[in-house]
This record gives sequence, structure tokens and C-alpha cells, in this order.
Amino acid sequence: ISNAFISSAKKKNINAISAFACMDLYTTMTAAVPNMRTHCLLFIISCILGCSAEFYVIDDRVGLGREFDGIGGLSGGGATSRLLVNYEEPYRSQILDFLFKPNFGASLHILKVEIGGDAQTTDGTEPSHMHSKDEANFFRGYEWWLMKEAKKRNPNIKLIGLPWAFPGWVGEGTQWPYFFPNVTADYVVTWIYGAKQHHNLDIDYIGIWNERKYDPVYIKVLRDTLDSVGYTNVGIIAADGDWSIAAAMLENPYLNDAVEVIGVHYPGTKTVEEALLTEKKLWSSEDYSTFNDDIGAGCWARILNQNYVNGRMTSTISWNLIASYYENLSFGGDGLMTAEEPWSGHYLVESPIWMTAHTTQFTQPGWFYLQTVGNLAHGGSYVALTDRQGNLTIVIETMTHNHSQCIRPPLPQFDVSPQKATFQLKGSFVSAHLTDLQMWYSKLDFETKKDTLFQNLPVSTQVYNGSFTLRLDVDEVYTITTVNTGQRGSYPEPPKSRPFPKNYSDDFTVDNPPFSEAPYFADQTGVFEYFRNSTDNGSHAFTLRQVVTERPVTWARDADQTISIIGDYNLDVSCAVLIETPITGGVFLAARVDQGGESVREAKGVFYWIYANGTYKVTNDIGLSGTREGVWYTLTLSVVSFVASPLKGYAFGIGQGQNNKQNISLTVPKSLISLRERKGNK
Repeated sequence: ISNAFISSAKKKNINAISAFACMDLYTTMTAAVPNMRTHCLLFIISCILGCSAEFYVIDDRVGLGREFDGIGGLSGGGATSRLLVNYEEPYRSQILDFLFKPNFGASLHILKVEIGGDAQTTDGTEPSHMHSKDEANFFRGYEWWLMKEAKKRNPNIKLIGLPWAFPGWVGEGTQWPYFFPNVTADYVVTWIYGAKQHHNLDIDYIGIWNERKYDPVYIKVLRDTLDSVGYTNVGIIAADGDWSIAAAMLENPYLNDAVEVIGVHYPGTKTVEEALLTEKKLWSSEDYSTFNDDIGAGCWARILNQNYVNGRMTSTISWNLIASYYENLSFGGDGLMTAEEPWSGHYLVESPIWMTAHTTQFTQPGWFYLQTVGNLAHGGSYVALTDRQGNLTIVIETMTHNHSQCIRPPLPQFDVSPQKATFQLKGSFVSAHLTDLQMWYSKLDFETKKDTLFQNLPVSTQVYNGSFTLRLDVDEVYTITTVNTGQRGSYPEPPKSRPFPKNYSDDFTVDNPPFSEAPYFADQTGVFEYFRNSTDNGSHAFTLRQVVTERPVTWARDADQTISIIGDYNLDVSCAVLIETPITGGVFLAARVDQGGESVREAKGVFYWIYANGTYKVTNDIGLSGTREGVWYTLTLSVVSFVASPLKGYAFGIGQGQNNKQNISLTVPKSLISLRERKGNK
């Protein structure tokens, strides 16, 4: 009978071991109830002839795979969390809970942040902790705050810092931060020092220069500098680009010793042989970068599994953490969730949050992948992890090609179809006598548009003779686990979405501002900060000032003039301004700005300029204005048109023609900006 079963199984493409599993079931049943022998035999033969379950072993006897390092999100690269800080409570805390709170939402293990460099780095500028080499301020920007909020919710979260750009003084007049490696290393280590001394934050890893050429000498200098001041536990990730550093590490033992993690961006779930030969940790240190709809969720679910299955990468970090910047900037709507309306309190918990939870809520850094992981026979993949203390988590995904394409790289064609899968537990998982496993389930339903997201199925997965079988459909995620602390967190619905207010003003009268930036302003070139004007005790005492006076070591193509955007279109704007630099100084006010982010240099709109030399221009018209430095002027700009711009926002900034921001600053006093609703055509 056994031979007949095996023969039938082979004809039906069933592994012989599956037939033996059925024989075990047959033997158990007929031993308990002998008169059922004939009926059970017919049932089992029918099952074997009509089923085609594939068989997968989950076994720790063959040893463990690589250590799991966690799933993370990236704030920065740049200014991607800019609007989050301006949310009122309780909505801001709710958003943070969905990102960081354990067993609630995404429950992230890692937070990676940009080390601000005073330059445009995708969706805006983040301020440096050292605008010049003679000063340091560890309270600029919002990344310090964000790291503290993450730590407040998860004290074990890992923190990473990475520069995209550097203040101009670091390059000493060049666009290259490696000419003076000691200067650059000191600058980066000072940031780590500030995190600890001023915010009690321990940075776990530090990067080199985002997606730019690495320098082996600098990496070695950075390692030596870290060690010399006691930061021996801070690991270096390199080079946050492609895999090329791996081959160099094999040839250069000093470089190999200095680097703890090889970090690569958008690897397409694949690694290279040289990286594996280094025996270093391999991370996808920036990935995803996809609109956070269901296709984005499919992309994220697929790469979370397949980055390890195909590439042995033990950490995947999402760019970006949260889409909290003006929607029409670069890559609007990317991120694990969306929070781009602090003025309304509205936010969206998108499906990528729950794809993340399938892994993060049932594993922790320090767990280990099993060696028995892989791709499913009819498409999809599975991974298995253990804490080596008896816990087991299996994550299965069946994302189809057209429903899981990331923005980069191109995804080769593959097929996924419904299938049955039997998982056989071996090794310590058998001796642990596992009989009931928790099951969490998601289905991205592109036909009905009615998704099932991160549901704990009421019936646990039953394990018989060490195995269980699942019917898998397409575009699904399953988590089968011994961990019973998972939770789909929730809050009452946030307020409804509404546009930026048509009547808005800010006089910047804040004695001790919680952040260096004024609410809703999104710097695109340069840095605008609160500034107390001690020379004026009147209406111009509280101001916003542009403080970058030297071109940074840039990452993107910054504009020649500094610029910050705010608000929406179809508004009038009035702004009191002071030009501080004689002759070459200037300021502009602009409406209907059509570009921002990395394209800010090509921005078009209606620009109203005045210069310290007494001239002005609107767009290309130039005439005399009688303006000069040291005198306050009020600029008002009304644009008569209801045609919407591709970029929502009014902008203001300063410039000096082609001389590129040398020694320029702008001070903006009370009633910097007064946005008034249109009346008729005005």
C-alpha cells in the first residue's frame, strides 16, 4: 500500500515524504477506530490523488542562519518628517505609537536619521549641528526629538546616523568632504557626542556619505576617531550605495576591520559573492521608496522576506519612515504611513504599517533565521526565525509581480498562483511539542478593494504530527508564531482632511521655541531659524532668519538662492523683510512655485525680488526700487489666477544673483507672513 501511495504521489507531483505523512495519519486513525480502516483508506487515497500540497521543512538541526538585525525606517534624506513635529496632541503621539510602540503598529526595531548638513537632500534641507566650525547647537531640527520619542516607546530601538550633505566649512571650500578626513570625522563624532550629552541618546551605528563615493582613508580615520574618544561600540555602516565596497574590503584588511555592516541601497533582494565572503552583516540600509498604497505594501512585504531569502540581508530599512512633507514635493506619499496635514490633525495609517507588523511584532534583533528558508514552489517566499529559547516565527508572502513592484530597481517577471503548502517542524520544534500556533493574516485584495490587514485569526493553526498545511492565495501574508503578544493597535479616527488655512499668520513671538524652525515652513535651500533680534525692541524683535552663509558640500542641486516654502496656492502673501548684506544682498517673495526638493533649482513661479543696491524685478522685469540694506520693507504679492500649481506653496527667500549666497542673511519680523483669502479676482 505504501508503494502505491508513493507512486500516486509522484504522479501528482507530491513529495514522497507527504505520502508518508498521510500514512502516519492513516495509521493513527485506524489504530484508534479499527472499523474505520476501509473508509479512511479510501479517504486518504482520494486526498492524495486530488491534492498537490508542496512540502517545506522547518528545522534547526542543520544549524542556524544569520542573526536577525531588525526592520527600520529612515527619517531624512531629506526633511521627510518635517511636518510631523507641528501636529497637535493627541494626534502626534498617536502617529508615533503607530511607528514605534511595541506590539501596536509597525513596532520598528531601527530608526535611521539624517545628520543635517544645511543642504537640500530630497524633500528639503535639514539644519546642521555646526553651521560653522566655531559653534555647535544640538537642538536644531527635529531628529533629536524624533529619536527621543522612539526611545521613549521602545528603549531597545537601534539608532543610526548618516550624513547626506555637510556644511561648507567641512569641505574647506570644496565639494569633497574627504580632503580633510580628520575634520569630517571630528564633525560626525561631535554629532554623536551631542546626542549623548544633550539628549541621552546612544547612537549604535554611523554611516559615511549617503550614496556617494566612499573613501577608505576616511573610513579608517573615522574608526580611529570613534575609538579614541570611547565610542568603540558605535559600528560603521558602509557605504550606503552599491556593493562595490565589499570587493575592496576583501583586499584591504584595515578597511575590512573598520566596517561592521555592509549597507546597500535598493538591491532588488540580491547580493554579490564578495559581500558574502566578507562574513560581515549585510543590510538593505535603504529600500522601498514606493508610494504607500497597496502596491507599495506588496513591495514592502515581498522585500522584507526576500532580502534574506535571496540576498541574506538581515535588516531592511524603509525610505522613508513617514510621508510628513508637502505632498507635491519629490516622492510625495512614500513612507510607511502619511501625516502631511498638521493644521488639520489628519493622518493615514497605510497598509505598509501592517506589512511591517507581520515581522516586527513577532521577532526581535538577536533572533536568528533558520537555514530552512526559501521560495515557494508556486511563487512567494517564507522565512523562519527563532530566539533559541523555544519561540518560532514563520512569515509567508505570496505577492504577485504586478502588485509588488517597488519604484526601484526594475522587477523581473515571475508568476504566483494559489497553492497548498505543508510545513513540517523538525528538531527542537518537535521536541517542544508545539500543537497550537498563532496565525496573523493579511490579504491585499486588488479585485474587491476590500483588504484584510493584520488580522489575528480566531482559530489557531493546529499542528498534527509536527506539521500543518495552509491554502495560500495570491497577495497574502501569513505569520505563524508561538509569540502571543501581537496586537493591531488603534485609535479613534483622526480629524478629517482639510486644506492649508486660507487665513494664516505668524509673528514668531516665541521666547523659547521647541524647534528651531517655524511651523509649516519647509526649507528647500538654506536654513531658516527663529532669531531674537536684540537690536530691535519693537515690532521686529522676533524674527525668522536665514543663517547659511556658505555653500554646503551638497548632495542635490541646491538653488543658487535660499528658499523656504509654506502653505497652499490661491493666496495673497505679505512679508516684512530686512536685507542685512550691503549691495549684493536681496530677498524675494514667490507664488505658484512649481518645483521643490531635488528640482528646486529649476523652480518657476511668480518671483518678486528686491536688492540692496536699489533694484527690483518681477520675473524678468528689472527696474529701480530705491531699496537698500538695513531698512525694513513689506512685500505683498497677489497673483490673479486660479490655475493650480504642481507644487502647493508660497515661498520666500534671499539671493544675490549669481554670487551664490556669500554672507547673506535674512531677518523676518512680526507678521512675516499673512495669508489672506481671495476676494473676487484679487
